[in-house]
Parts: sequence; structure tokens; C-alpha cells
Amino acid sequence: MDLINSFFQTILSVVKTIQVTDIIDILLVAFLLYKGIQLIRETRAEQLIKGILLFVLAYYISTVVGLKAMSFILINIFQFGVIALVVVFQPELRSVLEHVGRSSMGGFKFFSFYDGKDSDTRMRNVIYAVCEAAQSLQKDRIGALILFERKTRLGEIVKTGTIVNADISSEIICNIFYPKAPLHDGAMILREDRVYAAGCFLPLSQNQEISRELGTRHRAALGISESCDVLVVVVSEETGVISLVQNGVIKRNLTIDTLRVALEKGLLPEKPLAKKDKKAEPKVTEK
Repeated sequence: MDLINSFFQTILSVVKTIQVTDIIDILLVAFLLYKGIQLIRETRAEQLIKGILLFVLAYYISTVVGLKAMSFILINIFQFGVIALVVVFQPELRSVLEHVGRSSMGGFKFFSFYDGKDSDTRMRNVIYAVCEAAQSLQKDRIGALILFERKTRLGEIVKTGTIVNADISSEIICNIFYPKAPLHDGAMILREDRVYAAGCFLPLSQNQEISRELGTRHRAALGISESCDVLVVVVSEETGVISLVQNGVIKRNLTIDTLRVALEKGLLPEKPLAKKDKKAEPKVTEK
């Protein structure tokens, strides 16, 4: 009992010394650790971290047991470990920084040109043209890869293709992806309300868990969405299935209606819910 009382007294004395700043500090560190685990989960970094923990455990055991040669080798590995981690984790570090840089603030989801009342109409026209083109391409079994550029500019991707800079319409989309057209083999980039570039090449996803049913177009769509805040519409050439890719997640077997709804949700700004007018509510009288 004395041991238990001493234990609780120690905890109580520590709790009394905790200030508001300490609580804020703990919450911030916990939040950062939580977000860090979220970012590396299901990626190559998770396996690498497990390997590092095994190295640390091996160093501790070799030090306790007295294995001098093993301890010497491990301590020298750790000295150059920081540089090695930067090299090995380069794709993950870049993905994390891009993810933090494009994180939405205040729930804004819109194109950079969204600056007036008529922008809502223009965006709906863009969505309508893409959906109409997707329906036509699906019917004719013509593959397509359409990127909606949002906050992250795709200048590096644009350089791999040809700048078109044309008014958007379902006809021009279908013409570009027509099998015998010179720019059909690649991705189309929509910037604001225009077809900005076509025939662009995208990086393929490095995710090893992607279904084998998905072809190069889908892997390219997943690859660019893992590092940029784009919305990607994919029409399969083999099956005609319409898919939407965002943040490394693919939604397949979309209809034209579900595609339109998903695009409006991702590209149009969220409207605040209208407050109910209490005076307008009908009064209920009991008989």
C-alpha cells in the first residue's frame, strides 16, 4: 500500500506542475504524430521505418551484450543515416510537402478563375462538356484521360505535351481523343474554362497494391493524383467504364449523372447552408 500511495503521490505532484502551455504542446505534438502516421500509412515509408526500428533494436542488443564489432558498424550506419533517409524517402517527403502545401483552408474547392458570379455558370458548362464527351467516348469505346487543374499548377506536365488553349466543348474533347488524332495518346489538361494542353505524359503510380485490371491510363491518373490536387476523369478503351480519380483514390463504374455530381462537388465552392427563417415557418395549432 505504501508503494501504491507513493506512486499516486508522484503522479499527483507531476500533474500539479502541468500548465496550459504544456497541454497545448502535448496536443500539437500528438496531432503532428497522428498526421505523420496518416501520411506514411500504406506506403513504402512504413516498411522502411520498420527496418530502422530493427536497426535500433539490434544496436541496443549489441551494446548490452558487448558485441563491439557489431556496435561499431551500426553506429557508423546511423551517422550517415540522415542523408540516406533523405535519399530513400525522397518520393515520400515530396508527397508530404505537396500534400501540406495544397491542404484546403476553410473548405474552399474551386478553380483559380473562380472570382465572379458568372464563374459558377462557366464551371457548370465545363462539367457539362466533359460529361457529354465522356458519354460519347464511352459509347464508341475510345479511351480518354482528362485532368482538371486546380490549385497545383501542372507546368511540368504541360511541357511534355502540346499547348492547345482552346475553348472547351464536348466536340473538341472527342476530336482530340479520336484514335487517329495526333494528340490522342496522352492526357488532356483543363485549366480554368479552357482546354489548355493535350498529349501530356503523366507519372505512373508506384502503389504495388493497384488491381491488375487497371491499365496504364488508370495508373497514370492515380500517379498524378497522389502528388497533385487534380481531378482526373478516365474512360477505359477496353470496357468503356468511366472512372474518377482524386487523392490517389479511384471511383469506378460511374454513370454520367454520378460523374456530374462528383465533379460539381469537387470543383464548385461549397455554398453555406441557408438559415431557416423562423417567421416563415407555419404555426401549428392544436385543436
